[in-house]
Amino acid sequence: MLHIKLSTLKSRLQHSAEFDTEIKEFITAIEEGLETKLNLVDLTDYDCDLKLIFVQTGGSEGLFLENLKVLKEPYYILTNGGNNSLAASLEILTYLNQNNKQGEILHGNLSYIVNRIKELAVMEKAKKELKSAKLGVIGKPSDWLISSVPDYQRVKDVLGIELVDIPLNRIENKAKSPHFTSISLKEFPEYNTEDMNASVQIYDALKEISKEYQLKGATIRCFDLLTSLKATGCLALAKLNEEGVIGTCEGDIMAMISMYITKLLTGNSSFQANPSRIDVDHNSIVFAHCTIPLDMIQENYNFNTHFESGIGVAIKGEMKTGNITIFRMSSDLKHYFVSKGILMNNLKESNLCRTQINVRLSKDVKELLKHPCGNHHIIMYGDYEELIDKFMKTLLNKEV
Repeated sequence: MLHIKLSTLKSRLQHSAEFDTEIKEFITAIEEGLETKLNLVDLTDYDCDLKLIFVQTGGSEGLFLENLKVLKEPYYILTNGGNNSLAASLEILTYLNQNNKQGEILHGNLSYIVNRIKELAVMEKAKKELKSAKLGVIGKPSDWLISSVPDYQRVKDVLGIELVDIPLNRIENKAKSPHFTSISLKEFPEYNTEDMNASVQIYDALKEISKEYQLKGATIRCFDLLTSLKATGCLALAKLNEEGVIGTCEGDIMAMISMYITKLLTGNSSFQANPSRIDVDHNSIVFAHCTIPLDMIQENYNFNTHFESGIGVAIKGEMKTGNITIFRMSSDLKHYFVSKGILMNNLKESNLCRTQINVRLSKDVKELLKHPCGNHHIIMYGDYEELIDKFMKTLLNKEV
C-alpha cells in the first residue's frame, strides 16, 4: 500500500463553514479514489512515499516562501481551484521554475488527480528504494558484453544503487559443498536427478549469498558454471525471480539494473532475453533465453538442456499472449529503450534458446538497428511504457 502524506497552506483570513465542507469533500473523494488515507502532517514530515502540499486558498504564496527551507524537492502542489487556490499555486510553481526547482501542480478532474498521485507515489517510492539498494555482480560480466559495463560510481551518483563485486568462486564453493537445500527434488520429478540437484545447489548458493550481502538482486557470470560445476544457473534464476530476488544472466549489469527498476515500478517479475530476429516489415522481434521467472509461465513449462552447451537444466516456458512492455537502459546511464507491444505467439525453434516469443512493438523496431542500448532486453506483462518513460526522464533529469 502506498504511504501518502499531506500538509496544508491557506491564508490567515477567516473562512466559512462552506469552505471547510468543500475541502473535506475534496480530500475524501481523493482518498476513495486512491483507496488509502491521506495523512495530515506537519510541513517538515517527509517520512512517506509521496508528500503533497495542499494549497487551499489564494494568499498562500508568502507562506510557501516562508517555509521553503523545510520543504523538499520535488514540490507536488495539490489544489481544488476554489478560493483562488489555483492562482496561488501557479504563482508558487512559477517561482520554483524561475529558481530551477522541480515542482508540479496536481489539479483537474478527480480521475486525473487520483491517477497522477498514484503514478507519482510509485515513482517517488522507487527512487527512494534505488538509493538504498545493493545489487551483486557475481563474477565479472561475460567477455562478450562489451557495451554493458557501467562505471560503478556513476551508477551510485545517478541511480543511488550500490554495485557489489562478489567472486564467482563463492558460488562455486557453496554449490560444491553438501548443505541443506530449500527445494525438494520432488518438485521436479520428471528430470535427470543429477542435473537437477546441481541446479538446486546453485540456487541455494545464490540465495545464501544474497542474504549474506543483503542484496535486492544479482547478476552472475553463469557460463563459467558450465565448466566448473557442469551445470547452469537457469533454474536458480527462475526460482529467485519468482521469489522476488531479481537475477540476470551472463553478468549483464545493465540488464540487472533495468530489471530492478521494472520490479520497483510494477511489482512484477520480468524476462531477460536476447533479441534473436527482427522483422522490419512486421515491426516485430523474436526474443529467446534459457531462463524465465517461473511465476511468468506458471504451469506452462518444461525442462530442457541449456541451448549453447547442451548440458544442465534450462527452462522451456510458454508466456501468455497479450500486452507486454520491453525495456533496456544503456551503460552510459543516458539512454534507454522502452516500448509497449503485443506478445503474439510462442515459438518452438531448434536453433534458439529454450523460451521463445514473437513480439510486435508499438515503436519502430528500426530504432534498435540504429541506436541499441545493448543486447539483453527486459520483458514484462502489461502496458507500462508511459510509466517507465516518465520515471526514466525524471531519474535522468530529462524533460517530462
